[in-house]
Amino acid sequence: MLPEARERADLLTDVHTRLHLDLTSTEDFGVEATISFRCTRPGADSFLELNGASDVTLDGEPAPYADGRIALTGLGEDNTVRVTARMPYVTDGDGMTVTVDPADGERYVCAHTSMDIAQKVIPCFDQPDIKSTFALRVTAPSHWTVLANGLLEGREPGDTGDTWTFATTPPFSSYLFTLVGGPWVSVTWDEPYAPAPGGTLPFGWHARASQERELRRDADELRRITSACFQHYTTVFEPEYPYADYQQVFAPGLNWGAMEFPGCVVFRDAYLPPGTPTELEREWVASTIAHEMAHMWFGDLVTMRWWEDSWLNESFADFMGFDVAGIAAGYTDAWTSAAITRKPTGYRADRRRSTHPIAEDTEKVVDVDTAFANFDMITYAKGNSALAQLGHWLGEEDFLAGVNTHLTTHAFGNADLAAFLDSLDSATEHDVRAWAAAWLRTTGFDTLVVTRDGGVPVLSREGSRPHRLTVSAYDDAMRLVGSRDVQLGDEPVRLEEFAGRVVVPNSGDETFAVIRPDDESWAAITAGLSSVESQLTRAMLWWTAIDLCEARVIPVDDLVALADRHLRPETHPLVFEGVVRNLQLVIRRYDEPSEVAAHLAVVADIARGAVEGGDPALAPGASRVLARLSADAGFLTDWLGRDDVDQTVRWAAVHRLAELGDASSIDAEAERDKSVAGHHAALTARAAVPTAEAKAEAWERLMSGDLGSHEFDAVAAGFWGWEQADLVHPYLSRYITDGLELARRSGQAMGDVIGDAFPRLPLTPDVRRELRAAVASALEGEVPTVLARAWNDALDDLDRTL
Repeated sequence: MLPEARERADLLTDVHTRLHLDLTSTEDFGVEATISFRCTRPGADSFLELNGASDVTLDGEPAPYADGRIALTGLGEDNTVRVTARMPYVTDGDGMTVTVDPADGERYVCAHTSMDIAQKVIPCFDQPDIKSTFALRVTAPSHWTVLANGLLEGREPGDTGDTWTFATTPPFSSYLFTLVGGPWVSVTWDEPYAPAPGGTLPFGWHARASQERELRRDADELRRITSACFQHYTTVFEPEYPYADYQQVFAPGLNWGAMEFPGCVVFRDAYLPPGTPTELEREWVASTIAHEMAHMWFGDLVTMRWWEDSWLNESFADFMGFDVAGIAAGYTDAWTSAAITRKPTGYRADRRRSTHPIAEDTEKVVDVDTAFANFDMITYAKGNSALAQLGHWLGEEDFLAGVNTHLTTHAFGNADLAAFLDSLDSATEHDVRAWAAAWLRTTGFDTLVVTRDGGVPVLSREGSRPHRLTVSAYDDAMRLVGSRDVQLGDEPVRLEEFAGRVVVPNSGDETFAVIRPDDESWAAITAGLSSVESQLTRAMLWWTAIDLCEARVIPVDDLVALADRHLRPETHPLVFEGVVRNLQLVIRRYDEPSEVAAHLAVVADIARGAVEGGDPALAPGASRVLARLSADAGFLTDWLGRDDVDQTVRWAAVHRLAELGDASSIDAEAERDKSVAGHHAALTARAAVPTAEAKAEAWERLMSGDLGSHEFDAVAAGFWGWEQADLVHPYLSRYITDGLELARRSGQAMGDVIGDAFPRLPLTPDVRRELRAAVASALEGEVPTVLARAWNDALDDLDRTL
């Protein structure tokens, strides 16, 4: 923790914030804040953060305001400060974000906070271990609905707009403050909850007016998932639900997938797609709903003391998201999705130079930008997997007992790793501190190796962590013949009962470790992968093959051949979609440039087979892949001529045709689909056109600084066409120079999307070295923290391919 943050946390207590925000002007918004607090050392000085304000007054006088801070001097034991200011709207998702919907011209204003962004919206003590209550009034256009952290108490009409008044909230950290305003469409209900006044709580789902069709389409399922998860959490968690209502909003402009604002969770509006969701997308929505709801207790009720323990929020919620989506919401294959989509991101992050312990050392989180960069797949995917292993090792009863002790002991307060371990320790006889030292304080992942001793399989560990996992045995046709629970430590484990059998360790995917089967087992696995009955085990084995390819143990050609043989008969949509996503990544990143087109053609043909096979569960995902990869322009054009083709698939086909040199369908499709999703898809398609003029125009737009973060993502997604390496070669070095310049004049969010836009193309070794040298040279200078993290990761990826 920064010294001044530690000092301020010791100094200030009992914080209460009263706010009036005026959103009626389109130029900027007004803030009136009254903040009361106690000071443990009267006479001391402190400060409020307020970043980007103008016309700032403090207690009615011009404020001592500089460098985003309002000085508070000579504090008393009890203090009340009053601040007024004008604040700017933003379009990059870091602050009070304004979005104009291209579908109908309606305006939406959303306070997208998190980390140190609340200070761009309100004056506050912007650090996680100073909690405040919030009492909010918002004046907004009269045709809007406003939602916020507190329960709505009233709405009064006025000359310039209506004023919405919200009840005072329980205390929470400033980074969790939000409000969202606009002409939302809503689905609301009263959720049964015995401890609430009247026995129910107000619940709702909300979306932009132009998304009404999609919200009505999915409303029943969204409500069912929400209710099932809520009833589950309020059964297994001992503290009562802490807030007075629970609203969920599909909001434009959010840089995160979703954000756990207390009582008012915000989801990126892309989670409500115009087309038919694929099975993988449906599962992701369910697990994200469960993830964000878990945060109401683990993250909002009990919050990490400082950012090095952000994993306490995110790892736990990520684990609960997949677990509760399966247990409560009916998405029983959620862990299959995790095995082939979520966990691989953790393994990839953990083998880079930027890897860090799940529980990072305080002194290494030197500022909020460093903390932001660590909101990565070590914190999410690996942390999730580590907690899943912890629960498997402790047993569900002891694990939940420890969690409830933690939530009860630290309710409405802050806690760190030591406090969490104290809570777990109170519930079990296991040595949780030794487990934490091995799992949470180290980097990298173990490898589970099978060897043979006279026909007897022997399981050993390359690494240092204890593992509890399932080992399964199969006959030569990959039919399951037995399983056993194994505790693996320093000593190898002989599997006498599996002599002569095919052996698969971690068949239940309970631990975070890659596997290396013996040659006999691997031969049987590659011959009979599609015959393995358990979809979870199939997913884990598919990841093993992908990992072997990325580790350069097997060539890309072997992986594509494996898919050609065993993905065609795959009937489980989560396995199918997850493997196809990984195949495209591996082919584009690791394949020889001369082989990429042929290998992607195999993937396209596998997708065509799934589309033509008539399985309604496979078709949505497979049709998108086919549309994006097909080289048959006539087929794609015919598809666009049909009225029954899903809107998301239509845009995939438009994008692909543009890549192939036919941009004639972009304008017509943009006219057909004027949604935010359609706007982004049109940007992508136009950037994909393979002419020097189109690339120059797209590049100017990309680096102009005028794009919001989602628009930047969209243009970049089209610009680096996988068949266009020669055409975009001149822009590889410009990405480094121009991207760095843009990042220096932008904030965290733009630095993040610039890093995400790194050109991951099928490049020759010489061009890869050229790109690597340019990145390495730039990193020798001053690069903003978030972008530097992304570019160091890109260097690692380039080195692996080289």
